[in-house]
Amino acid sequence: MHESSRHSRTLPASPAPAGLVIPGALSASSSKYFGAAGRRWIAALPGLAADCLDRWQLRIDGVPSFGAVALVVPVTRADGTVAALKLQPVDEQTGGEAGALRLWAGLGAVRLLEHDAGSGSMLLDRLDAQRPLATVEDDLAALEVIAGLLARLNAVPAPPGLRRLGDIAAAMLDEVPPTLRLLSNPDERRLLNTCAAQVRELLGDPVDNRLLHWDLHYSNVLATDPFDDVQPWLAIDPKPLAGDPGFELLPALWNRWGDVVATNDVTRGVLRRFDLMIDILDLDWQRARAWTLARVLQNALWDVGRFGETTLAPSHRWIAESLLRRRG
Repeated sequence: MHESSRHSRTLPASPAPAGLVIPGALSASSSKYFGAAGRRWIAALPGLAADCLDRWQLRIDGVPSFGAVALVVPVTRADGTVAALKLQPVDEQTGGEAGALRLWAGLGAVRLLEHDAGSGSMLLDRLDAQRPLATVEDDLAALEVIAGLLARLNAVPAPPGLRRLGDIAAAMLDEVPPTLRLLSNPDERRLLNTCAAQVRELLGDPVDNRLLHWDLHYSNVLATDPFDDVQPWLAIDPKPLAGDPGFELLPALWNRWGDVVATNDVTRGVLRRFDLMIDILDLDWQRARAWTLARVLQNALWDVGRFGETTLAPSHRWIAESLLRRRG
């Protein structure tokens, strides 16, 4: 996921503002993904929070939540409206978030209210953190929501200067040979070689320049608060890329994997999810399959090459093999 962090604004360690508790799990994940830079960021986090609360005239009014690298603090603004203060390190993945949210302008994704470019801090509309899309029992109904959001988000052209999927895909190929040597299963090595071959073919195709969310799954979609009949669900936490919407599908395929397994026909369950998204997004099946296999390759390069795994994630292997069994 994350390996290094660049912080253009670092505040000295200071006491945490009243009501702010930094979870131990956030400290651990920051250290895992960012190393020493992550530990420094955690140490500076109380000062960063205090600075944002003062500058934007905010008052903490609830219990903070957190993800792998970000702290989200419920706050009230000076005019009495509620919002969410998001604090996270700035790196190549998170650095484009504010720009993407500004372009989406609250259509399909949470609305950006304020942004400090130096620290990456953002003030956002507050959504209902207790009602992620993952709480919708019917996984296919939830998947329809994700596909509908992607259709709206991906309709926006990517801004100049955003990191490009084509460049990322090309760099992935350089990591394949050493990663293959670390895999213990010859069948999985062959599978990753097939995925890499798909990437090579994609690099010769015409370039797509849509604005991608990159990480839209059931926990990165929250209900609006108060509930909005027009936009009942909005996306959060984008890691923006410029590229092909086919690269967006894998997170929604492997998350809630237990629902796929519960169908007692995993291949059919995978293809049903894939086909539903293809239909709503109006994507070419073959091209979307190729980009999904590219995403399987990317995740394998992280898991094996960077985090020391020696086998593929079972869900990712099932997804790749299921897609390869059918021609579309």
